[in-house]
Amino acid sequence: MDKYYVTKERFRELESELRELKTKKRFEVAERLKNAKEFGDLSENSEYTEAREEQEKVERRVFELEDILKQAVVIKKAEAGIGTVEVGSLVTVRMADRIIQYKVVGSDETKPEEGKISNESPLGRALLGHKVGDSVTILTPAGGKTYQITKIE
Repeated sequence: MDKYYVTKERFRELESELRELKTKKRFEVAERLKNAKEFGDLSENSEYTEAREEQEKVERRVFELEDILKQAVVIKKAEAGIGTVEVGSLVTVRMADRIIQYKVVGSDETKPEEGKISNESPLGRALLGHKVGDSVTILTPAGGKTYQITKIE
């Protein structure tokens, strides 16, 4: 079973979504199904077909969320002075003449435009376990890119 890294906030969001689906959304879909059955012949009843499709969608998401939450590992804020990059670390790197800051997060929270990179991405995977002063090289179609770690928070 793979670990699924999430922040505490994201874990709460997933729990809330699951609660919403299991209570309110299931009830709404059940009501739609009940009302659609009253229209008669189910084989030609588009309302019933749509309600069944919605029910399948809700149940699939419930199953998915339950699986995610079972595998979830809540990211704890990196301990000051730990010295190595881990999931949850805020890492400052130098690439050529640029200074860039990345937060290493789980794959579900990746937002590269905000500097949040996945621990499963090539750069995230390469940074994990390294210390300030270390350099990591990522192979890209355009060639290798080297990042030097200047700070870990």
